[in-house]
Amino acid sequence: MKDIWHLSYILSAAVLLRVGLILYSEWHDAHSVVKYTDVDYRVFTDAVRYLLHPEPGNRAQGPLGHRWNIGNPYTRETYRYTPLLAVLLAPNEWLHPSFGKYLFAACDIANGVLIYRLLLHVILPRLGQANNRTAAVKGATLHLLNPLVFSISTRGSSESVLCLFVLLTLYTALVEQWIVAAVCLAVSTHWKIYPWVYGISCLAPVAGLSWHTSRSTLSHLWSLVMYKNIGFAGLSVFVFSLLGAVCYDVWGEPFLQEAYLYHLHRLDHRHNFSPYFYLTYLTYPGTATDTPTTLQAILRSPLVSFVPQMTLTLGAGILFGNKEDLVFAWFLQTFLFVLFNKVCTSQYFLWYMLFLPLLTPYLSMTPRKALALAAVWAGVQGLWLAEAYQLEFMGKNVFFGLWIRSLVYVAGNCWVLAGIMDAYRAGDKEKPKVE
Repeated sequence: MKDIWHLSYILSAAVLLRVGLILYSEWHDAHSVVKYTDVDYRVFTDAVRYLLHPEPGNRAQGPLGHRWNIGNPYTRETYRYTPLLAVLLAPNEWLHPSFGKYLFAACDIANGVLIYRLLLHVILPRLGQANNRTAAVKGATLHLLNPLVFSISTRGSSESVLCLFVLLTLYTALVEQWIVAAVCLAVSTHWKIYPWVYGISCLAPVAGLSWHTSRSTLSHLWSLVMYKNIGFAGLSVFVFSLLGAVCYDVWGEPFLQEAYLYHLHRLDHRHNFSPYFYLTYLTYPGTATDTPTTLQAILRSPLVSFVPQMTLTLGAGILFGNKEDLVFAWFLQTFLFVLFNKVCTSQYFLWYMLFLPLLTPYLSMTPRKALALAAVWAGVQGLWLAEAYQLEFMGKNVFFGLWIRSLVYVAGNCWVLAGIMDAYRAGDKEKPKVE
């Protein structure tokens, strides 16, 4: 029997699958009331139209935008992304409406290739499995043929672009190209703000240190702020600020408000996987008293979710921020960030699933245990979605029941994460350390 574990075979299948789904999406959307295309993609397309067709009431509000007569993508309500995404998707308007879907699918493929190269040239050799191409192809397959991955990109979600920037950051960090890594981290953070947390776990590796080294805590902390870290952080902040300054000069205050500030103070009372939605729903302006009580004001505060989320996320980055544990640190940070974020949708799961193919070689668990973890992870989501269907499509008042299921979702995911951490520790006993 011919060996199917060749990258060319998997890439061909992945490309054909995505092209077929995009073509199907065009047919489906033309013949069905329920669209295959995600609503976000329509938001992107509308933003491109506003960008390319400036007119009174729709002009970029920055000084350069006025001078160059550029449209304002933020004229489209709910467009809360970097304006560079609208620029990137300009061919949606003048080439083909599905251009963005093909671009996102191409980024999916690029991510699969990067995962393959990371496994083959960096991760597996460090584990004593040099030239294990079959294992590298299997890892890439976990991403390329993941139903959640290819369905989200072909529906028109832009997460694959962000994932590409994050993978490039990780790749350059693992091969210790810290200047390039700092630039990639800045671009990732500009695209979507959360990747800045990865900088915390890079402190020790940038300085060439490990938390496992035998030195005093005070000496170690002092080393973390040595010039290498200052240079890494400074370059990353500079590039991030430069990108932000250019966008602000072109699009002005709407860019700053919609792309960044909105996400800090948003009150999202729509149901999502996070149990915080119910607290917001109960205290949302218009559903409670016009003058909020002290308790309502506290519950509305972003700090209610932000403090525990950042404590866990940054703490994990510090605790596991070693050169030999960097993949696990980024996975753990992302998982915790998503799990305890005040807003969580299925697209967010891609942020930590991106690291699973790279993490798998480090894990030691039985197939039965792996199946149990996968079943619980999918099961708590299915339990939540069944109740959400009653609310969204049947119009039933099941907010409290949905909140209970959100708590079950958090508990189930914590159990899954604990299982992965145990499997990592078991595998860590056997893997050689990076010198």
